[in-house]
Amino acid sequence: MSTIPLTTSQTVGPFFSPALLREDARRHVLTRPETVGERIRIEGHVLDGDGAPVPDALVEIWQANAYGRYHHAADVGPAKLDPSFQGFGRSGTDEDGSYWFETVKPGPVLFNGHQQAPHICVTLFARGLLNHLMTRLYFEDEPANVGDPVLLCVPEERRATLLARREQNGAATIYHFDIIMQGTNETAFFNL
Repeated sequence: MSTIPLTTSQTVGPFFSPALLREDARRHVLTRPETVGERIRIEGHVLDGDGAPVPDALVEIWQANAYGRYHHAADVGPAKLDPSFQGFGRSGTDEDGSYWFETVKPGPVLFNGHQQAPHICVTLFARGLLNHLMTRLYFEDEPANVGDPVLLCVPEERRATLLARREQNGAATIYHFDIIMQGTNETAFFNL
């Protein structure tokens, strides 16, 4: 048994942005030409409790492919694996707090015998946070949301903070998802 005490938590220090948000560390585009699925673009802003943009945050996403399967050894579900889709993306925020990804709309995910609505796992890192924040992006136009076991755990009055708003720009489908770090419209975050 170890007697060494835990070190105290530290806020994300001033060097995380230049270290983790280098151009070669970003991954905005998750698809390749052969990737299966409906192409979508995720756009949003990271905002603080006053509604001001957070210009040096890091947003990571992790998602299943269009069939509803994660590219991970732990996902042994029956859905097909798309070898051209890894499902991981990383974006920094710009001066106006904006971020974006080009990806595919994920399929419904089977987990522990429950069908989950299509969703994207979102992790936020930002200066001043002791730990990263985790949430989920759901699609406002997805009928399966009404039966999603995780979304149903969120108080009804807070569920809208997890719904990405669909917009159509010509042939491009855009889902807009702002992440609000605190305040009355704070995004629902999960304690994982």
